[in-house]
Order: sequence, then structure tokens, then C-alpha cells
Amino acid sequence: MEFSAVNTIWVLLGAALVFFMQAGFAMVETGFTRAKNAGNIIMKNLMDFAIGTPLFWLTGFGIMFGGTGAYIGGFDPLVRGDYSGILPAGVPLPAYLIFQTVFCATAATIVSGAMAERTKFISYCIYSAVISAVVYPVSGHWIWGGGWLARMGFHDFAGSTAVHMCGGVAALIGAKVLGPRIGKYTEDGKPNAILGHSLTLGALGVFILWFCWFGFNGCSTVAMDSDAAVYSAGNIFVTTNLAAATATVATMIITWLRYGKPDISMTLNGSLAGLVAITAGCDMVSPAGAFFIGLTAAFVVVFGIEFIDKVCRIDDPVGAIGVHGMCGAAGTLLTGVFAVDGGLVYGGGFSFLGIQFLGVVSVILWVSVTMVITFYVLKHTIGLRASVEEETKGLDVTEHNLASSYADFMPMVFTGKAQGQAEGAGADRVPVEKVVPVEHYPSSEPASADVKLSKVVMVFNQARFTALKDALTDLGVTGMTITQVMGCGTQKGHVNYYRGIRVEEAALLPKVKLEVVVSRIPVEDVIETARKALYTGSIGDGKIFVYDVENVVKVRTGEQGYDALQGE
Repeated sequence: MEFSAVNTIWVLLGAALVFFMQAGFAMVETGFTRAKNAGNIIMKNLMDFAIGTPLFWLTGFGIMFGGTGAYIGGFDPLVRGDYSGILPAGVPLPAYLIFQTVFCATAATIVSGAMAERTKFISYCIYSAVISAVVYPVSGHWIWGGGWLARMGFHDFAGSTAVHMCGGVAALIGAKVLGPRIGKYTEDGKPNAILGHSLTLGALGVFILWFCWFGFNGCSTVAMDSDAAVYSAGNIFVTTNLAAATATVATMIITWLRYGKPDISMTLNGSLAGLVAITAGCDMVSPAGAFFIGLTAAFVVVFGIEFIDKVCRIDDPVGAIGVHGMCGAAGTLLTGVFAVDGGLVYGGGFSFLGIQFLGVVSVILWVSVTMVITFYVLKHTIGLRASVEEETKGLDVTEHNLASSYADFMPMVFTGKAQGQAEGAGADRVPVEKVVPVEHYPSSEPASADVKLSKVVMVFNQARFTALKDALTDLGVTGMTITQVMGCGTQKGHVNYYRGIRVEEAALLPKVKLEVVVSRIPVEDVIETARKALYTGSIGDGKIFVYDVENVVKVRTGEQGYDALQGE
């Protein structure tokens, strides 16, 4: 076989980009879940690929491509057979092997997001292995390995069904068998919003996935050595990007109308929904078709996620079932509608659409049966779900002995020594009782016994901090303690929605707490100055609290009361 350098480089580039999707999935899943499980999520996404790679090499590739059977390829451990009949023109077997390996890993990693925060790590590793070794390769053979669906004309160019719906259906079964996270549903079945800890990480993951999807779809041409292949790759890039962008905008508008504000996490899901939906037919549809596929995907993902959460009461922290399962199926069916050659709207009739429908249903049944068996075997043997204690504490500490994935951002806890100070440091400091008093000069200020000490605490909107600080400084208040806090008043904050679920808990809003202790300046003046600086007339302007102070002691000099508050 004569190898083509350009085709091989194109396939290897696609393999590298699709591999990097693991990072994107890791960031999305980590950001959409709680910080106490961040390390566990990262570990699972790492092990998806690490476990799946040798298993796909041992059994998966052979099952998928190792024969011409209608339902299964063959058994070819270590990939030693002759695959010349299925290899793309000019592409060597090792290049095609790694290209297909990264696709297999993508199908396996989809499941982790839906089952996040309450799955035992050992059980996760086992069912991920089952997906990579058997479940994905068999249905993959039907579609891409010359199996019965391929012979009927079923079309799934880059894997809306073969990869994404396969993972999405497995996620649905797994999340259902596993059950919801603690606190997700009330006793009457009403869902509670459990917010992810970092939308920043989630957004980073979406951008990574969008970028890598150009390799996922575009490089699936597995050729760049002809004018037709070059044109097809360019068109695939356009349709992929257009569907994703359309779905993103449409999802933003839908959530804006439904929830009163554009929902960030759902809009990020909308981007992925468009990418998943266009994957099946990105090579067969025009830009106009891609627009309508992306538009449809937006409605599918928003109402699909709400249906799973509110009606089915299946807890899916990241929306994997809606994004990959539902939009994977929808995109595959819409290929039968918008395909330029044979699509329903182009006069092709219902034949092609019927074949697409049959393929979707068949893969759903295959994955459902195999994963139900897998999950129930795990549940009744080694166990599938983490214990209540483990879930409450977080899987980072219980499964991996990791106190926090964000150790440098943890609050500093006083341990008996000065923070950041080596043991024994400062041993030569002078004891308090031997400190020489600082000399003070007489003044005309009133005696300390005649002055009342008051503490004024203000909790207010962050936006008014500078105005308040300047006003108090002009008044003569120089000593202030400022803290960033979270809180709400009797109005319970604003009504918030997260992924279509109303956040029933009091919405804690970012505030600033400023504390001053005054003596010489009348408390009434401080209060009036603060009110003028903080007032906007809107709910949430803040509160001012006044306390009597029994005494103040200046550490350096030992002065007390009024004198401790004066000068240096």
C-alpha cells in the first residue's frame, strides 16, 4: 500500500484534536459540579482515556473493524490482522488505530458527567472499560465497520449516534440506576438547583470542545488529497461552526424568555448541543441546513434537560443526557431531513429518514440493554453508589484522600504560630510586660472616661464602597475594617434560575462589610454620612448596625479606651 503524507497528517491532526476534547469534557464537568468533587472528576476523565486505550487495542478495534459480519466485526487482540479493506486511502493502520481510539474515549467520557458526585470510583472504572471494550465497538461496527446499518445506507459521518448518543444513552441508564444526589429533590419530587462551583471552568471547557470539534468533524474526511476532499473539509468546518453558533444564540434567547435572564450554563450546553447535532450530517447538509439543525438543537437541549430533571426526575449535573443523548438522536434524524442528497426537504422522500430512525432506535436498544446489565451487576456486587458519608464529605477526600483540589485557595487556619512563620522564629521578641511605654504628649482632647465608644457595622452593595470610604475619610474616620461577604436581607435576594430550575434557597449576594469604632466623632454623624453615601433607593442598599463598645486596647502601647483610638 502506498501511503499519502497529506492524508496521514490530516488523520493524525484529527486524532490529536479529538484527544484534547478530553480536557474540554473535564473542564465542563468539573465546572458544573461542586468543588469537593473536582479532583474526582478530573481523575475519571483521565482514566476514561487511559483505560479505554489498551482495551480498544485489545478487543475494541477488532470488534469494530476486524471482519465483515453484519452484527460484529471479529476478535483480533493486539490488532494484528489485515485491515487493508477498511483503511482510508493512503493512511497506515497505526494512524487509523489512534484516530478511532480517541473517538472511543469520547463516547466513554460522556457518561461521567451525568453520574458525577455520587459514583464509586472503582465502579466507574469498570463500566467505562465495558463501554470501550464492547458496547461502543459493536454499535460502531454497525455504523462504520460495514455492519448492517451501513449496508442499509445509514449515515452518521462523525458520530452523532455512534459516539454521542451511545454515551448519552449510557449516561441516562447510569444516572437512573444510580439515583439523584442527596438534596437534589424534595420529598414531593420537586427539583432543587445544585449549582456548579465554576462557570469559568465550564466555559473554558466549551471553548476547548468547540475548537476540537473542527478536528472531530473536519478530519473525519480522512483525506485531503483531492479537490473534492478539500472542498468537503471546508464545508464541514462551516456547517459545524454555524450549527454551534446558531444553537448558542437560540438557547440564550429561549432561556432569556423563559427565566427572565439569559442562563449561562444552559447557553454553554446550547453550544455543545449544536455541535453534537451537526456531527451526523455535517458533510451532507448545506449551511442553511446547518442553521436549522442548530436552531432545533437549542429547543431540544433546553426542554430536554428540563424534561429529564423535572419530569423524569433523573439527576444529570452537567446536562449530558440532553446534550449528547437527545441532540445526538435529533441530529441524526435531521440528517435525513436536510441532507442535500436524499433529504426530505430536497425531495428525497421518507426512505432515508426512515433508515436514520431505524439506526437511532437500534443503537438506543443495544446500549440500553448492555448498560442496564452492567450497572445492575455493579450495583449488586461491589456497589455503584458512594455512601452517604462519602457523598456528603465529597469524593475528593473519601475516594482519593485529597483534602481539596484548590489547596492554595483554602482559608488559612491559625495553628498556634504566626502564619508564614517558621517554628522558633521571633523567639527574641520582647515580652509584653517589658515593653517600654511610648511617650505621649498632653492634648486638649476630652478625658477617655468622658467619651462613649461605639462600633458601627455597615453591610452594603459593593458598588458603593468607594463612595462610602471617601465620605468617611472626609469626616475624619481613618480606621476601618473591610470584609467581602455574602448575604441577603428579608427580600431573600433576587429570584435565580440555574439550568431551568428555580433556586429556592435564599440567593446570597456579594456584599461589603465595613466596621469602624468611633469615639471623638459623633455616631450620628457617621450614620448620616454613611446613609448619604450608600443611598440609591433600591432594595439592597444595605444596613447599618450600632453597638456599644466596652473597651479598646492598643496592643503596641497598652493604652485603653479613648486613648487607644487616637493617633499612632
